[in-house]
Amino acid sequence: DVQLQASGGGLVQAGGSLNLSCTVSGFAHDDYALGWFRQAPGQEREGVSCISGLDDSTYYFEPVKGRFTISTDNARKSVYLQMNSLKPEDTAVYYCVAKSGTYCYGYGWPAYEYWGRGTQVTVSS
Repeated sequence: DVQLQASGGGLVQAGGSLNLSCTVSGFAHDDYALGWFRQAPGQEREGVSCISGLDDSTYYFEPVKGRFTISTDNARKSVYLQMNSLKPEDTAVYYCVAKSGTYCYGYGWPAYEYWGRGTQVTVSS
């Protein structure tokens, strides 16, 4: 089965940086998209970023654009989220996600059927 294992969360002060990592296993082929979602206490989950399985094109949720960078290794067995200039509103549990097919984002977030356990990111003011 597909497994996603995220790590790298922690506690940082506003303006600091964190690098989240996620190992990916179980896909028979490389035609899958990868991404990150987050959920803050009392709020709905929201997509943060994703990367296409076709051409490695990326999408970023507007509030994180210019501060976060998503990337993968060449084999697409790991996906990363480099987070810079962190703000208190970035505090959330961050989830590594994946979906079959290369489609990453359109007019909205498609269904990502595979989710990791999540890693806590806390940004203090």
